[in-house]
Amino acid sequence: MKLPKIKYLLTIIVLVGIAWMLKDSFSQPGTKDLAGDFKELDFYRNENNTGPIIRIYAVSVSDTLYKEMVAYGNLQPHTKYGTTKIYFFRNRLPKAINIIGAEPYFDQKFNRYCIGVYEKNGMGNVSFLRGL
Repeated sequence: MKLPKIKYLLTIIVLVGIAWMLKDSFSQPGTKDLAGDFKELDFYRNENNTGPIIRIYAVSVSDTLYKEMVAYGNLQPHTKYGTTKIYFFRNRLPKAINIIGAEPYFDQKFNRYCIGVYEKNGMGNVSFLRGL
């Protein structure tokens, strides 16, 4: 008689555990949860899959919330021994920005609009500079 009760109890425990894991998986924080109205303007990733992967982003933001910019950068993909670099611009750029794969990564006339640069290097060290 006790065996069926144990089976039902274990089934309920397993189902509750699965529901908890699913809820936790689908409620992870993302870039939409950050203040600042972040919008990706352009993106570049080199096609080198055997060496370091370089990711360059141009992102517009509505306000100079530097902690939010760092949080946004921390949420972006990063590869070991690769580099992720994000240039933040106020959302009032005069025209579209195009990211290229070599430095300087965009037309230098946009430098005066850049309000921050986030970089995560190959070893996972994060740096953030205000402006250019």
